[in-house]
Amino acid sequence: MSPARCLQLLVLLILGTALLRLLAAATLGLGIDESYMVASGRTLHLGYFDHPPLSWWIARGAALLLGSEQPVVVRLPFVALFSLSSFLVYRLGAMADSPPAGLWAAVALNLAPVFGLTTGSWVLPDGPLVCALLGAGCCLMRALPAERGWGWWLGAGACAGLALLSKYSAVLTLAGAALYLLTSPIHRRWLARPQPWVAACLAAALFSPVLVWNASHGWASFAFQGGRAMAHKLNLAAPLLVLAGAALFLLPWIWAGLMAGLLRGLRAGPRAWRSWLLCWLALPPIVLFAVVALWSRHVLFHWAMPGYLFLFPLLGAALVRLGQARPVLLRRATVGTAALLASLLLVTSAELRWHWLGVLAPGLDPGLQALDWTPLRDELDGRGLLRRPGTIIAGNSWWVTGKVDYALGGDPPVLCLNTDAREYGFSPGPEAHLGQDVLLFGPTLDLARVQEAYGRLFDSIDALPPALLRFPGRPAASIPVFLGHHLRTWP
Repeated sequence: MSPARCLQLLVLLILGTALLRLLAAATLGLGIDESYMVASGRTLHLGYFDHPPLSWWIARGAALLLGSEQPVVVRLPFVALFSLSSFLVYRLGAMADSPPAGLWAAVALNLAPVFGLTTGSWVLPDGPLVCALLGAGCCLMRALPAERGWGWWLGAGACAGLALLSKYSAVLTLAGAALYLLTSPIHRRWLARPQPWVAACLAAALFSPVLVWNASHGWASFAFQGGRAMAHKLNLAAPLLVLAGAALFLLPWIWAGLMAGLLRGLRAGPRAWRSWLLCWLALPPIVLFAVVALWSRHVLFHWAMPGYLFLFPLLGAALVRLGQARPVLLRRATVGTAALLASLLLVTSAELRWHWLGVLAPGLDPGLQALDWTPLRDELDGRGLLRRPGTIIAGNSWWVTGKVDYALGGDPPVLCLNTDAREYGFSPGPEAHLGQDVLLFGPTLDLARVQEAYGRLFDSIDALPPALLRFPGRPAASIPVFLGHHLRTWP
């Protein structure tokens, strides 16, 4: 297949998948992390509790530019970023092997659910992280074989800084780049030159807003993320569970192909420097999170995805060889995987639209977390609760607060009545509202649990009729509501 033909097919892939993502973005409500980020990011800061600020800035910028917080609006830049990511993984594959390998790498990336469905459109730090890391990888692959020059090194530093400004775990991929230089006989000479060191300084400079924010907030974000690696108890099976979870998120056959590419690249050694570079960029996140899982209970399966990202060019090369040997098998596998993803999306959309699970399991409504609670404003207005004198509104957790806050559009402000308030912990909290009544929302609460958790904070607590969120074509969702009289203390 000629390079021109590969590029034509890549453009069709990018445009077609972007259109599908925009349709999904306009159809599906924001998830709990998305609602929380959009709502808590209405005020721009140099940093945020959970992650560095780039994804918050992007979502808020889209909302301000287009004058709306509708899901398709705040997701639009993340869809655009993943389109760029598809092009960058194509370029990595083309540089590492051939344009057909790059094309197949882009196809596989879009078919991997954790990338194609979530990173590809959701308001999450992973979208800018993936794009920036791929940009850094492309710049590095161009910079290394040059005898001199600054442009590609500065590009690598800028992309590395944007990756760090997206998510702390980017440092692991950058550590992989350093380990590559240490283990590469033909490129180790760069360590004696100023270019990589200046690139590292540029990355640190772009990351500096996060340092400024943390320094002025008691290093809260670093402590939160670092605390996830604290020891809990030894679990020898946990690394296998982390790898199995990654395989599930990527699809087992894609994961197997990625790992096979990693083994081939390691076996080829540093003389095949491009595959050696990709392997070193991949290894630190994959290995570290599996090791940390030995003692930590907080490792999530998607954390290692930036590592797997750099194995897609190697998988692309393997798929080219498979297509030459068994074209029918490759075609069937591609079509079958695409059909599986489409089926998953249709089933999810059908559940959100009609709540068919309610027939099978009454009372079970997981889709409530993926629906926008926008009917809540009309519900509260109709009951005279929204502007009840002397009453503030609160959620019982960070994600409930985010859902309520997004639904109400930031007016009035919503508090988080939980010691784990995340970003809401840095807004004027409950301690600023002592003496007021609190209208508390908690989807998993009943009066007994509320009394146990919050009874000491109030003179008394009443259970109000639940708030009914009415969605077209779907049974109304019931959200328990409680009224705490006279907030006496916090926490």
